Amino acid sequence: MHRVLLLGAGKIGRMIARFLMDSGDYDVLVGDVSDAALERIARLTGAQVRPVDATNAADLKTALAGRQTVLSALSFHHNPAVARAALAAGASYFDLTEDVATSDAVAAIAEQAADGQVFMPQCGLAPGFISIAANDLIHWFERVETIRMRVGALPQFPTGELKYNLTWSTDGLINEYCNPCEAIHGGRRVDLLPLEGLEHFSLDGVRYEAFNTSGGLGTMCDSLAGKVRELNYKTVRYVGHRDAMKLLVDELRLGEHREQFKEILERAIPVTFQDVVVTFCTVTGWRKGLLVQKSDARKIYHQQIGDEMWSAIQITTAAGICAVLDLHVAGHLPRRGLLRQEQVTMQEFLGNRFGRYYDSRMATRFSAVAVGEED
Repeated sequence: MHRVLLLGAGKIGRMIARFLMDSGDYDVLVGDVSDAALERIARLTGAQVRPVDATNAADLKTALAGRQTVLSALSFHHNPAVARAALAAGASYFDLTEDVATSDAVAAIAEQAADGQVFMPQCGLAPGFISIAANDLIHWFERVETIRMRVGALPQFPTGELKYNLTWSTDGLINEYCNPCEAIHGGRRVDLLPLEGLEHFSLDGVRYEAFNTSGGLGTMCDSLAGKVRELNYKTVRYVGHRDAMKLLVDELRLGEHREQFKEILERAIPVTFQDVVVTFCTVTGWRKGLLVQKSDARKIYHQQIGDEMWSAIQITTAAGICAVLDLHVAGHLPRRGLLRQEQVTMQEFLGNRFGRYYDSRMATRFSAVAVGEED
């Protein structure tokens, strides 16, 4: 039985623990600073728990003793310390971060990995699954021109001017809306402004907007540098959300006061478990002498697993990290150093017992969508 330390007993951590414990193949120890969160996750999943302060190196070392792998479901700023502790303990490391600087720090740590020790950041939805989907489309072409990756975690029943509910990390959400956005434009790597590049598209009769946000490309810019003309990532929301956020972030300058911004969002915007995850990836390129376009679009809905209702963002994020962990344990991934999401094949991912949630009866797939740039 593979011995895992899971750090973080929040919304995503509970789903990860549920998946791994239900599989029967993992010995899971969950660490967190919240006694209440640990008590709940132990009661709901049966996992072992212990108090762990991720800011305390001695705590991390003790918790990692005898563990083969550590999964971080913590806020991104804890992850470099967790990765360093994993390196020292000889454990492999997986996380969910969208933060570019954090992923760069983990990549540097991975250079010192021992044989059999891997470091795989960005294992959730976006970054994560969307890179696997994009890479799968890329391999259909002889030569690729453009890659557009779009992802959104949305309330199924939107209300209010923002048409949004909190579904995951508020720190991560603010990062996406405020940090520079990596892209490839005209064959060169560039940084784009967040909340710009507005476009609209329709999917399954619903009108959406998408705009630049940070972190969703993962390592795709590194993997495709010099190989494509255009590569970009945008977050999907209901129409009107972007304009309201620009007012908050830019005009009211809350992007410069992130703790205050977080407090406002968490005080004013309710959480929902009735959500839908939208993924939409389009690649244009050359095949058999023709310039053609191919897309992969999906909607994944909240659903009941066991006796509890789980949100779509919990399911998709946890399924992403659990699937790549499973593939690593089974020996289907490289055995040392930094692993990228695009090293995972779509066939293996969807064929996995956790990855199948992206292709299950609760996931809707689409073959045709229309996109139009507006500014």
